[in-house]
Amino acid sequence: MSVTTTTTEASKESVNMTEAELNTWFDKRFEERRQAEEDAHTPSMSIIATKGTMDWAYPPFILASTAAALGWDVSIFFTFYGLNLLKKDLKLSVSPMGNPAMPMKMPVGPEWLQNINMKIPNAIMGNMPGFESMATAMMKKTTEAKGIASVEELRSLCLEADVKMLACQMTIDMFSYDQSEFMDEVDEWVGAASFLPTARKSDVTLFI
Repeated sequence: MSVTTTTTEASKESVNMTEAELNTWFDKRFEERRQAEEDAHTPSMSIIATKGTMDWAYPPFILASTAAALGWDVSIFFTFYGLNLLKKDLKLSVSPMGNPAMPMKMPVGPEWLQNINMKIPNAIMGNMPGFESMATAMMKKTTEAKGIASVEELRSLCLEADVKMLACQMTIDMFSYDQSEFMDEVDEWVGAASFLPTARKSDVTLFI
C-alpha cells in the first residue's frame, strides 16, 4: 500500500468522525508519531572533565563507558587538570587536601576494621610526609579488593565503545603541554566554542 493511499484513507476516515472521535484519533496518531521518533532517537551525553586526580577520574569514565554500552553517543571534553586523564602515562594520585572523599576506609583486614572511617584532619593529612602516596595506595587496594576496574581499564572501555575524547586546546597552550604527551586516540583538539554546540544538542550534559 502506498503512502498516498494510506494518507487518503486516513483522511476519509476522519471526515466521518464526530469532534470527540476526531480528537481521540488525532491524539492517537500524534502519540504514535512521537513514540516512533523517540524509538528512533539515539540518546547523547556530553561530559566536561576538569579534575586530574585518581578518585575524580572514575566518574567521567564510568558514566561514559556505561552510557556508551547502552548505545548512547558520548563525548568527553577534558579541560584544565582533567586533561591529565588523556596522557599516555597515567600517574594519578589521590589528593587528601580539601577532598570530600576523605576520610578513607581500610582496604584490607577484618570487616569491622574496614568499616571504620579514619577521620584525620586535613591539616594533618596535608603536612604528614608520604600521606598522599599512602592514600593513593589505599585507594588502589580498595578498588582491587572490590573488583572495580582501574582508571586505565575504564578509559580503554570508553575507547572501545567509541566515546569521543576531546582535548582542550586552550589548556594545552596555557600549561605549555606537548601533544605528543597524550594518547593517539584523542579525537579532536578543540576550544570551548567548538565543544559547546555538541553539549547544547546533548540529552545529558554533566560537569565533573
